[in-house]
Amino acid sequence: MEKLWNTLKTGLVDYCKTNGFRDVVLGLSGGLDSAVVSVLASQALGKEHVHTLMMKTNHTSQLSLDIANEIHRLNGFNYQMMDIQDIYDGYVNFLRNKMLEAPKKNVMENIQARIRGQILMAYSNQFNYLVLSCSNRSESLMGYCTLYGDTCGGLAPLGNVFKSTIFELAKWLNTQKYVLPNDVITRAPSAELSDGQKDEDSLPQYDILDGILRLYCDDQKTTEQIIALGYDKETVEWVVKQYNKTAFKRIQMPPALSLGV
Repeated sequence: MEKLWNTLKTGLVDYCKTNGFRDVVLGLSGGLDSAVVSVLASQALGKEHVHTLMMKTNHTSQLSLDIANEIHRLNGFNYQMMDIQDIYDGYVNFLRNKMLEAPKKNVMENIQARIRGQILMAYSNQFNYLVLSCSNRSESLMGYCTLYGDTCGGLAPLGNVFKSTIFELAKWLNTQKYVLPNDVITRAPSAELSDGQKDEDSLPQYDILDGILRLYCDDQKTTEQIIALGYDKETVEWVVKQYNKTAFKRIQMPPALSLGV
Protein backbone atom coordinates (compact mmCIF):
# COMPACT_ATOMS: atom_id res chain seq x y z
CA MET A 1 0.00 0.00 0.00
CA GLU A 2 2.87 2.39 0.75
CA LYS A 3 4.25 2.02 -2.78
CA LEU A 4 0.82 2.64 -4.30
CA TRP A 5 0.24 5.71 -2.11
CA ASN A 6 3.60 7.23 -2.97
CA THR A 7 2.99 6.56 -6.67
CA LEU A 8 -0.34 8.38 -6.47
CA LYS A 9 1.15 11.33 -4.59
CA THR A 10 4.03 11.71 -7.04
CA GLY A 11 1.68 11.38 -9.99
CA LEU A 12 -0.68 14.05 -8.69
CA VAL A 13 2.15 16.51 -8.01
CA ASP A 14 3.65 15.95 -11.46
CA TYR A 15 0.28 16.27 -13.21
CA CYS A 16 -0.52 19.56 -11.48
CA LYS A 17 2.92 21.00 -12.28
CA THR A 18 2.76 19.91 -15.90
CA ASN A 19 -0.67 21.51 -16.37
CA GLY A 20 0.03 24.67 -14.39
CA PHE A 21 -2.24 24.10 -11.37
CA ARG A 22 -1.34 24.85 -7.76
CA ASP A 23 -4.79 24.13 -6.28
CA VAL A 24 -7.42 21.43 -6.73
CA VAL A 25 -11.14 21.22 -6.00
CA LEU A 26 -13.35 18.17 -5.51
CA GLY A 27 -16.76 17.17 -4.25
CA LEU A 28 -16.53 15.70 -0.76
CA SER A 29 -19.56 13.43 -0.58
CA GLY A 30 -19.05 11.52 2.64
CA GLY A 31 -18.13 8.45 0.62
CA LEU A 32 -14.83 6.59 0.60
CA ASP A 33 -13.49 7.59 -2.81
CA SER A 34 -13.74 11.35 -2.31
CA ALA A 35 -12.41 10.93 1.23
CA VAL A 36 -9.27 9.17 -0.02
CA VAL A 37 -8.81 11.68 -2.86
CA SER A 38 -9.04 14.59 -0.41
CA VAL A 39 -6.38 13.04 1.83
CA LEU A 40 -4.20 12.23 -1.17
CA ALA A 41 -4.38 15.80 -2.45
CA SER A 42 -3.69 17.24 1.00
CA GLN A 43 -0.61 15.12 1.52
CA ALA A 44 0.67 15.61 -2.03
CA LEU A 45 -0.01 19.32 -2.56
CA GLY A 46 -0.46 20.70 0.95
CA LYS A 47 -3.79 21.15 2.68
CA GLU A 48 -3.93 24.87 1.82
CA HIS A 49 -4.12 23.94 -1.88
CA VAL A 50 -7.10 21.60 -1.50
CA HIS A 51 -10.69 22.90 -1.72
CA THR A 52 -13.66 20.62 -1.09
CA LEU A 53 -17.39 21.14 -1.56
CA MET A 54 -20.10 19.13 0.17
CA MET A 55 -23.11 19.69 -2.11
CA LYS A 56 -26.06 18.19 -0.30
CA THR A 57 -29.61 17.42 -1.36
CA ASN A 58 -32.49 15.90 0.58
CA HIS A 59 -31.01 12.48 -0.24
CA THR A 60 -27.76 13.27 1.56
CA SER A 61 -27.68 11.51 4.91
CA GLN A 62 -26.62 13.08 8.18
CA LEU A 63 -23.89 10.44 8.31
CA SER A 64 -22.42 11.77 5.07
CA LEU A 65 -22.48 15.32 6.40
CA ASP A 66 -20.82 14.23 9.64
CA ILE A 67 -18.16 12.21 7.79
CA ALA A 68 -17.31 15.04 5.40
CA ASN A 69 -16.95 17.50 8.27
CA GLU A 70 -14.80 15.07 10.25
CA ILE A 71 -12.47 14.42 7.30
CA HIS A 72 -12.08 18.17 6.95
CA ARG A 73 -11.32 18.48 10.68
CA LEU A 74 -8.75 15.69 10.60
CA ASN A 75 -6.92 16.95 7.51
CA GLY A 76 -7.36 20.71 7.61
CA PHE A 77 -8.13 21.42 3.96
CA ASN A 78 -10.61 24.06 2.81
CA TYR A 79 -14.20 22.91 3.15
CA GLN A 80 -17.54 24.39 2.17
CA MET A 81 -20.99 22.89 2.60
CA MET A 82 -23.79 24.05 0.32
CA ASP A 83 -27.40 22.98 -0.16
CA ILE A 84 -28.22 22.42 -3.85
CA GLN A 85 -31.78 21.15 -3.32
CA ASP A 86 -33.37 24.35 -4.65
CA ILE A 87 -31.26 24.17 -7.83
CA TYR A 88 -32.25 20.53 -8.26
CA ASP A 89 -35.96 21.25 -7.68
CA GLY A 90 -35.88 24.06 -10.22
CA TYR A 91 -34.16 21.83 -12.76
CA VAL A 92 -36.70 19.02 -12.30
CA ASN A 93 -39.65 21.44 -12.56
CA PHE A 94 -38.19 22.97 -15.72
CA LEU A 95 -37.84 19.55 -17.36
CA ARG A 96 -41.32 18.48 -16.25
CA ASN A 97 -42.81 21.56 -17.91
CA LYS A 98 -40.83 21.10 -21.12
CA MET A 99 -41.18 17.32 -21.39
CA LEU A 100 -44.86 17.44 -20.41
CA GLU A 101 -44.28 14.48 -18.12
CA ALA A 102 -42.37 13.68 -14.96
CA PRO A 103 -38.65 12.95 -15.50
CA LYS A 104 -37.71 9.29 -15.04
CA LYS A 105 -35.92 8.09 -11.92
CA ASN A 106 -32.51 7.86 -13.58
CA VAL A 107 -32.94 11.34 -15.04
CA MET A 108 -33.60 12.77 -11.59
CA GLU A 109 -30.64 10.89 -10.10
CA ASN A 110 -28.21 12.00 -12.79
CA ILE A 111 -29.31 15.64 -12.60
CA GLN A 112 -27.92 15.83 -9.07
CA ALA A 113 -24.50 14.59 -10.14
CA ARG A 114 -24.43 16.97 -13.10
CA ILE A 115 -25.36 19.98 -10.98
CA ARG A 116 -22.42 19.12 -8.74
CA GLY A 117 -20.16 18.83 -11.76
CA GLN A 118 -21.25 22.25 -13.02
CA ILE A 119 -20.53 23.86 -9.65
CA LEU A 120 -17.08 22.27 -9.47
CA MET A 121 -16.28 23.52 -12.98
CA ALA A 122 -17.46 27.00 -12.01
CA TYR A 123 -14.98 27.01 -9.11
CA SER A 124 -12.32 25.75 -11.50
CA ASN A 125 -12.96 28.59 -13.95
CA GLN A 126 -13.25 31.21 -11.21
CA PHE A 127 -10.16 30.30 -9.20
CA ASN A 128 -8.04 28.24 -11.63
CA TYR A 129 -8.46 25.03 -9.61
CA LEU A 130 -7.99 21.61 -11.18
CA VAL A 131 -11.17 19.57 -10.68
CA LEU A 132 -10.44 16.09 -9.37
CA SER A 133 -12.90 13.36 -10.31
CA CYS A 134 -13.26 10.76 -7.56
CA SER A 135 -14.21 7.85 -9.81
CA ASN A 136 -12.48 4.50 -9.28
CA ARG A 137 -11.63 1.78 -11.80
CA SER A 138 -14.43 -0.57 -10.76
CA GLU A 139 -17.09 2.07 -11.43
CA SER A 140 -15.48 3.24 -14.66
CA LEU A 141 -15.25 -0.26 -16.14
CA MET A 142 -18.90 -0.90 -15.27
CA GLY A 143 -20.15 2.49 -16.43
CA TYR A 144 -21.47 3.01 -12.89
CA CYS A 145 -21.08 6.75 -13.12
CA THR A 146 -22.76 9.83 -14.53
CA LEU A 147 -21.24 11.41 -17.61
CA TYR A 148 -20.63 15.13 -17.01
CA GLY A 149 -21.42 14.51 -13.33
CA ASP A 150 -19.12 12.52 -11.05
CA THR A 151 -16.88 11.90 -14.08
CA CYS A 152 -16.39 15.66 -14.44
CA GLY A 153 -12.78 16.74 -13.95
CA GLY A 154 -9.31 17.16 -15.35
CA LEU A 155 -7.91 14.12 -13.55
CA ALA A 156 -9.21 11.00 -11.80
CA PRO A 157 -6.42 10.18 -9.29
CA LEU A 158 -8.02 6.82 -8.39
CA GLY A 159 -9.20 6.03 -11.90
CA ASN A 160 -6.85 3.04 -12.18
CA VAL A 161 -7.48 1.74 -8.66
CA PHE A 162 -10.13 -0.92 -8.01
CA LYS A 163 -12.66 -0.22 -5.26
CA SER A 164 -11.57 -3.22 -3.20
CA THR A 165 -8.02 -1.85 -3.23
CA ILE A 166 -9.28 1.56 -2.11
CA PHE A 167 -10.80 -0.07 0.97
CA GLU A 168 -7.42 -1.61 1.79
CA LEU A 169 -5.63 1.65 1.06
CA ALA A 170 -7.93 3.53 3.44
CA LYS A 171 -7.29 1.04 6.23
CA TRP A 172 -3.55 1.28 5.65
CA LEU A 173 -3.67 5.10 5.74
CA ASN A 174 -5.18 5.02 9.21
CA THR A 175 -2.33 2.80 10.44
CA GLN A 176 0.08 5.57 9.43
CA LYS A 177 -1.99 8.43 10.85
CA TYR A 178 -5.68 8.68 11.67
CA VAL A 179 -6.95 10.67 8.69
CA LEU A 180 -10.24 8.93 7.89
CA PRO A 181 -13.15 8.34 10.27
CA ASN A 182 -13.91 4.64 10.55
CA ASP A 183 -17.50 5.19 9.38
CA VAL A 184 -16.34 6.15 5.88
CA ILE A 185 -14.55 2.80 5.57
CA THR A 186 -17.22 0.58 7.07
CA ARG A 187 -20.39 2.14 5.62
CA ALA A 188 -22.09 0.57 2.60
CA PRO A 189 -21.03 2.44 -0.56
CA SER A 190 -23.77 4.67 -2.00
CA ALA A 191 -24.05 7.55 -4.45
CA GLU A 192 -27.02 8.84 -2.39
CA LEU A 193 -28.90 9.96 -5.48
CA SER A 194 -32.13 8.44 -4.18
CA ASP A 195 -33.40 7.31 -0.79
CA GLY A 196 -31.80 4.09 0.44
CA GLN A 197 -29.62 3.70 -2.64
CA LYS A 198 -26.66 1.31 -2.30
CA ASP A 199 -23.99 0.36 -4.86
CA GLU A 200 -24.72 -3.32 -4.20
CA ASP A 201 -28.25 -2.80 -5.58
CA SER A 202 -26.70 -2.26 -9.01
CA LEU A 203 -23.37 -4.10 -8.81
CA PRO A 204 -22.01 -7.37 -7.41
CA GLN A 205 -20.04 -7.10 -4.18
CA TYR A 206 -16.80 -5.29 -4.96
CA ASP A 207 -14.46 -8.15 -4.06
CA ILE A 208 -16.31 -10.40 -6.53
CA LEU A 209 -16.68 -7.69 -9.17
CA ASP A 210 -13.02 -6.70 -9.02
CA GLY A 211 -11.89 -10.31 -9.24
CA ILE A 212 -13.87 -10.77 -12.44
CA LEU A 213 -12.70 -7.46 -13.90
CA ARG A 214 -9.05 -8.21 -13.20
CA LEU A 215 -9.34 -11.55 -14.96
CA TYR A 216 -11.26 -10.17 -17.93
CA CYS A 217 -9.56 -6.80 -18.46
CA ASP A 218 -6.03 -7.37 -17.16
CA ASP A 219 -5.45 -11.09 -17.65
CA GLN A 220 -7.49 -11.30 -20.87
CA LYS A 221 -9.42 -14.36 -19.67
CA THR A 222 -12.55 -15.38 -21.56
CA THR A 223 -15.96 -15.59 -19.94
CA GLU A 224 -15.71 -19.38 -19.97
CA GLN A 225 -12.27 -19.33 -18.35
CA ILE A 226 -13.45 -17.02 -15.57
CA ILE A 227 -16.47 -19.22 -14.86
CA ALA A 228 -14.18 -22.26 -14.77
CA LEU A 229 -12.23 -20.55 -11.97
CA GLY A 230 -15.31 -20.74 -9.77
CA TYR A 231 -17.17 -17.49 -10.38
CA ASP A 232 -20.94 -17.58 -10.77
CA LYS A 233 -21.90 -17.92 -14.45
CA GLU A 234 -24.75 -15.41 -14.37
CA THR A 235 -22.63 -12.83 -12.55
CA VAL A 236 -19.68 -13.18 -14.94
CA GLU A 237 -21.90 -12.88 -18.00
CA TRP A 238 -23.60 -9.78 -16.58
CA VAL A 239 -20.28 -8.09 -15.74
CA VAL A 240 -18.84 -8.77 -19.20
CA LYS A 241 -22.02 -7.54 -20.90
CA GLN A 242 -22.07 -4.39 -18.78
CA TYR A 243 -18.39 -3.74 -19.49
CA ASN A 244 -18.90 -4.02 -23.23
CA LYS A 245 -22.04 -1.92 -23.45
CA THR A 246 -20.61 1.04 -21.49
CA ALA A 247 -17.49 1.56 -23.60
CA PHE A 248 -18.91 4.92 -24.75
CA LYS A 249 -18.58 6.20 -21.19
CA ARG A 250 -14.98 5.10 -20.72
CA ILE A 251 -13.70 7.02 -23.74
CA GLN A 252 -15.06 10.21 -22.14
CA MET A 253 -13.49 9.73 -18.71
CA PRO A 254 -10.81 12.09 -17.41
CA PRO A 255 -7.29 10.70 -17.45
CA ALA A 256 -6.22 8.57 -14.51
CA LEU A 257 -2.86 8.45 -12.77
CA SER A 258 -0.56 5.69 -13.97
CA LEU A 259 0.26 3.11 -11.36
CA GLY A 260 3.49 2.16 -13.09
CA VAL A 261 2.52 -1.48 -13.56
